[in-house]
Amino acid sequence: MEIARAAAGLFARQGLKATRAEDIAQAAGIAPRTFYRYFAAKEEAVAPLYEAGARRWVEAVRAAPPGTSVPQALEDAVRSTLRPGAGESSDSWTWVRTLVRLTHSTPSLRRVWAEVCQTSERALAEVLAARVRAGTTIDNDAEHAARAAQADDTSRAGSTGSTGSTGSTGSTGRVDSAAVDTRLRFAAAVASAAVRAAVEGWAAGDGTGEDQPGPAELAVANLATLRDFPWDALTES
Repeated sequence: MEIARAAAGLFARQGLKATRAEDIAQAAGIAPRTFYRYFAAKEEAVAPLYEAGARRWVEAVRAAPPGTSVPQALEDAVRSTLRPGAGESSDSWTWVRTLVRLTHSTPSLRRVWAEVCQTSERALAEVLAARVRAGTTIDNDAEHAARAAQADDTSRAGSTGSTGSTGSTGSTGRVDSAAVDTRLRFAAAVASAAVRAAVEGWAAGDGTGEDQPGPAELAVANLATLRDFPWDALTES
């Protein structure tokens, strides 16, 4: 992480183009050959900082108290991890803002950012699957509609003597695992995109006043999309 912090500091102060891998190595107190032992290019040196932020959010979702609905767990996680000063120094947030902003104009850095986001999305899908299997649901109209639709499908299948599956359920009324996996991946992709767009939008702005929304506020607003997601339809009956 020391190499990543050294790289972030240099990128923030003098820009990506003006920073060489040798400069990062010197700032981190290591030899250039040691730097290249860990990273193939200077842009990759900041990947651990991107990863740390993404991992903190996913782990916060995982650590949400039992019984917390998935949407609430997602929103609480961004509130606790994406507020400047929440577990990170002000310098770190300045670096994050600069590094994310640089992804807009630097294709090589954008690739590093995209890879981190994809890895985080896969990890989030696993966390959401664990919470759904544990019975974490949300009590809303979408939930009841999903249950009613599933019951109706099963009823129609029974009345016609069908022994095959109807929609995403089989003859036993159990939710098809492939359908569940697909929906969970979709939910994780939407949640990850909501947070990524919020962070990128915050980084692209230049407002620092109290009236300016931070990454947490922007992310919570985006995550509202998932409040009506039929989570209960993903559990096996």
